[in-house]
Amino acid sequence: MAEVTTATGKRKSAIARVRVTAGTGQIIVNGRNCDEYFPRPVLHTIVRQPLADTDTLGSYDIFANICGGGISGQAGALRHGIARALEKIDPARRLTLKQAGYLTRDSRRKERKKYGQKGARARFQFSKR
Repeated sequence: MAEVTTATGKRKSAIARVRVTAGTGQIIVNGRNCDEYFPRPVLHTIVRQPLADTDTLGSYDIFANICGGGISGQAGALRHGIARALEKIDPARRLTLKQAGYLTRDSRRKERKKYGQKGARARFQFSKR
């Protein structure tokens, strides 16, 4: 059996558990093909960015379980997980992945709502009388 490398990627509230094996380049997300799971073409390119930058686009099969968040956050989490797995497989790729920013966890999250306000920043309309 081929060697399996696992990694975890996170983005917003989405968490992707990624398994990478040597193969033909198929990407399976939650039991479905990647192109079927992510509806927008932009998300397909986001997911494949680490593979394209390291010239390994057709050499690994990727199986991912993603939970939480929306589709955009899930695509970012999958990209993060793939990049971490590729770095585990070959530590020489670390410089390429790090410079592209794929190994850094994007820490931006939704800001919490504040008391006495309508939202995180929005306030109730001021009325003098």
